[in-house]
Amino acid sequence: MLLQVKDLNAHYGPSHVLQGISLNIADGELVALMGRNGMGKSTTLKTIMGLVKPTSGSVLFQGTEMAGLSPYQIARAGIGYVPEERRIFPDLTVLDNLMLGIKGGKIKNPNDPNTWTIERIFHHFPKLAERTHQPGGRLSGGEQQMLAIGRSLMGNPKLLLIDEPSEGLAPIMVQEVRNVLEEINKAGVSVLLVEHNMKVALSLAHRVYLMSKACIGCEAAPVEVRDNHELRAKYLEA
Repeated sequence: MLLQVKDLNAHYGPSHVLQGISLNIADGELVALMGRNGMGKSTTLKTIMGLVKPTSGSVLFQGTEMAGLSPYQIARAGIGYVPEERRIFPDLTVLDNLMLGIKGGKIKNPNDPNTWTIERIFHHFPKLAERTHQPGGRLSGGEQQMLAIGRSLMGNPKLLLIDEPSEGLAPIMVQEVRNVLEEINKAGVSVLLVEHNMKVALSLAHRVYLMSKACIGCEAAPVEVRDNHELRAKYLEA
């Protein structure tokens, strides 16, 4: 198993924001984490990434314990993270933003076809190739999202944590970002996806975890979530 999260707990001050979260992701899987706003989906990603310190529980990645490590150490181990805010550098060019994603400033094994290089990123993100020398701040929302994903891929992660990639995007860009995520997954990167757009999430996911307040409510197949009104009413609908 690539990622095994077991009985993960986290607090913001006195608030118990994650309560016994357990989930797993196999090599090559794309798994969606879904639920209403405020259930703890983003906090789950941040805790796996070390941005929120767990108070107890285990995060095993390729058999190695990640809980308690710094975000930098977790990234070095092979987990990438694309936050909802994207956090690109608006004054730096597209190329410079991408270069910042390289671990240690140097691409290892650039001739390996499985290594993410600038050329490979531009192959998967042709819109970024057209804007190589433009400042990141001049890109559209969808292009900035692609840049954030591309920058994370430059670290050659085995697993990508992606938080609300379609948030605030025009419908045509939502479809483009969705297709990019599918390509990335087919290229061998496992993905844990938080996504409020049910159509996008269910069209991509191999499995779905549904969150209730601060905990995992259940695990389901995408077709179950799509076709089971009671499940959607319990976990997804306002």
